Amino acid sequence: MKLASYRHNGRRSFGIVRGAGVFDLGSRFAGRANDLAQFIAGGFKNEAESLAKGASDDFPVSAIAFELPLDRPVLCIGVNYKSRPDEVPGGGYSWSYPSLFFRTPSAHAPHETAMLRPPESTHYDYEGEIIIVIGKGGRRIPREKALEHIFGYSCFNEGSVRDWMKHTTANVTSGKNFYLSGSFGPWIATADEIADPHDMTIEVRVNGQIRQKDTTANMMRPYEELIAYVSTIMPLEPGDVIATGTPVGVGANRNPPVWLQQGDIVEIEVSGVGVLRNPVRDETI
Repeated sequence: MKLASYRHNGRRSFGIVRGAGVFDLGSRFAGRANDLAQFIAGGFKNEAESLAKGASDDFPVSAIAFELPLDRPVLCIGVNYKSRPDEVPGGGYSWSYPSLFFRTPSAHAPHETAMLRPPESTHYDYEGEIIIVIGKGGRRIPREKALEHIFGYSCFNEGSVRDWMKHTTANVTSGKNFYLSGSFGPWIATADEIADPHDMTIEVRVNGQIRQKDTTANMMRPYEELIAYVSTIMPLEPGDVIATGTPVGVGANRNPPVWLQQGDIVEIEVSGVGVLRNPVRDETI
């Protein structure tokens, strides 16, 4: 299933996207799950599949406005593809363990909504990533059981304001949290939609030109290792969101650098999931 959060006729809801149609779940799970996070925590996936089987769609995708699939902070993993350490200056960093930082929900735009380039910088960049969504919580999750804790996958653009990432020597958070600088969506593809999580392709296009392309087979730390590591630090809960790193090819490391401009269209495509599409617009103050 592909599960999206959206507005329809002014009402917030969530449901199953099936091609050009939407099967609404918000109305059917009212009182039990008021949003997609509660739906995941309640373990309602199988019931939803049964309700949708053989049933007609409630309205077309064209009638909805996408919202963030989950209105949660995103735990981000830095430098997680094998080619990336060669692209990132050393600077005393160690890649022996995952690099972690958070992005706030307000830093992300939904599918088809503009990402904002802040007036404080022209060094605005894209980073295409795959998100994993936790379905079953836990602490100190063993690596060999970690995939059982993944509910699904989504697309992510970790829009980055590069010069603000360098305001301190070991903290990128300021450049990673500008308002609506990134994006998340358009939906969550449940884990059973993915044939092989270790061979998912991610492709990033700017104005139709391919800028990044790689496969999860080239991750330095696969999903299992990330989940085991993070859950050692903190309990993971249903609906938690982890962004798993970007491949080589970001704009900052092109020669010369290529920064996002107003009017650009950025697309993040993940095999088995879909395409996250956002225009770039200058933020006005």
